[in-house]
Amino acid sequence: MSDLKSTAKRRRTTANAIEHAIRKSDEEFIAQYLQPSPSWTEWIHPRTDAKYTISLISSGALAEKDLKSCLSLVEETSRADYEPSSLGWKPAKKLDEMKSPELRYIVVKDGQGDIRGFTSLMPTYEEGQPVVYCYEIHLKGELQGTRLGKLLISFLEDVAVNVPTVEKVMLTCFTSNKRALDFYKKLGFKKDDISPEPRRLRYGKEVVPDYVIMSKVVGK
Repeated sequence: MSDLKSTAKRRRTTANAIEHAIRKSDEEFIAQYLQPSPSWTEWIHPRTDAKYTISLISSGALAEKDLKSCLSLVEETSRADYEPSSLGWKPAKKLDEMKSPELRYIVVKDGQGDIRGFTSLMPTYEEGQPVVYCYEIHLKGELQGTRLGKLLISFLEDVAVNVPTVEKVMLTCFTSNKRALDFYKKLGFKKDDISPEPRRLRYGKEVVPDYVIMSKVVGK
């Protein structure tokens, strides 16, 4: 087979794998790509012994109340980073982004059924690379420092391992969020080659990006 044909075949295989993953129902996605342990839907707080539930649900099936709870959590944990950035804090626009039909949410609820943490993910492409992108990960204060964040990221890594052709989990982080940067680095994330670099304008002014794109290569 010629190199040209081989390249075309690889591209078709990659596209098919991503498209197949996107089209799966939540139940199929969990079974085929997350492949969790039977007890994955239960989590106990290591300090308080409080019980929480974990579930995966696509954005279109997420209750409006829960979606707004997720948005409120983003505002609570990250508004201070959004406001001075080039994006600014625009809740209506953010809510539209969070409704993207290809997103899936892994939500953490307390005993009263209230969302206390979540992450959102999507198998997609970045600069032609097939990746599992972590769009959000946010936890209420009482859940921070409990290793729950590490558990949520591990779910994304499992998906990346099980979607054919995907080799990375990727995410974007504000450079102002030092705590999040340290968290990702401890989990093995590094600045990705596609992350923007500082650049100089015509009159010598340096423009420094206010975010970094990070990635972690997963084992197949």
